[in-house]
Amino acid sequence: MSSPTPSALITGASKGIGHGVARMLAARGWSLTINARGLERLHEVKEELEDLGGTVQVFACDMADERALDGLIEQHADTYGQMNALILAAGVGSAAPIDGYPLRRFDKQFAVNIRAPFALVGRALPLLRAGTASSPVIGGRIVMLASIEGVYPEVGLSAYGATKAALISLVRSINIEEGSKGIAASAISPGFVDTDMSAWTADTIPPDAMLAVSDVVKVVDLLLSVSRTAVLPHIIINRAGVSAYHA
Repeated sequence: MSSPTPSALITGASKGIGHGVARMLAARGWSLTINARGLERLHEVKEELEDLGGTVQVFACDMADERALDGLIEQHADTYGQMNALILAAGVGSAAPIDGYPLRRFDKQFAVNIRAPFALVGRALPLLRAGTASSPVIGGRIVMLASIEGVYPEVGLSAYGATKAALISLVRSINIEEGSKGIAASAISPGFVDTDMSAWTADTIPPDAMLAVSDVVKVVDLLLSVSRTAVLPHIIINRAGVSAYHA
């Protein structure tokens, strides 16, 4: 008896790293729930992914909207019944010194970058356990896009770095609590990646000196490919030619 088609929920799937991961999984025939804020763009991505071979449903919402997170998980559960991978790529950032930092920006980053992932993981665990039971070779994988800023802080990115450090810590806790059930969590902490989110620093770090989205997608591929007995809790990706302590 064959295993069911693997399924994944991907946040931040309309562009950047989330979009790259969605393309990779669609090309392999995965069933996907893709999420971002803009519904129109999500439908464009849905057509693109279906052309690649994926089965795709969309759910537009702001990660800061807690009630919407319930709906996101419920829609995935109603459609697919289980989950093999939860890819948390949605995130926001804001650069400014601690002195005078606007707390509304601080609150928004914590809501999107760590509160929402914590909530989604808690709601998705029953689906991930079901995915592990139905596809024991694949198991259940949680991949969080953190940042090197969560390991080695730089001037002006204190709030953003704090949210990413919290993600790295959350991964450790998930592995302690859920590892025996076949669920493994990983955080990826890259330096600057050539995405819209890094455009603000393009004057000092040109795009061709940044990491490519495909570099990070390949790391996600690795995390989804290793056996369920292997756990890679944290992977740092540095840019060539810079100190390991800088993005």
